[in-house]
Amino acid sequence: MAIANLHETLLSYKLRRSALNVEISELQAQKTLALYSQADKKALKAADEEEVRRYFKELYEEDSDVHAQYKNYTEIPEFEEEMDKIAAKWSDELAELSAWETQINAQITTDSAELEEVNAFIESIKSMLSTNIQDDFNYSLK
Repeated sequence: MAIANLHETLLSYKLRRSALNVEISELQAQKTLALYSQADKKALKAADEEEVRRYFKELYEEDSDVHAQYKNYTEIPEFEEEMDKIAAKWSDELAELSAWETQINAQITTDSAELEEVNAFIESIKSMLSTNIQDDFNYSLK
């Protein structure tokens, strides 16, 4: 009877281990998606910044008054304002994606810790099963 109970417990832990492995795999896929999403947003932000730089660089090079007034195009007050607008526009989205990635990492860590515990329980139960089977076998030989 004890062997049957241990075997049933072992099977339940193996089922939980499988579920944890699937969940960790799904979380890693989500993490990959989060990383790609962050890269896409950063690329879009960089494109916006490049567009502003190009505009102000052309303005600086084409307008002799602006050229005489500033050492380079980055000193134009409107340039800094536009760059700040771009940073503000993208900061919330990038922060959201970063928070999502952090949440995924935390869940992966939690699931991995639980998986280690389950694996330890499985090894312990296997040992108990082996001992009980050996004891039952030895008992029947007496």
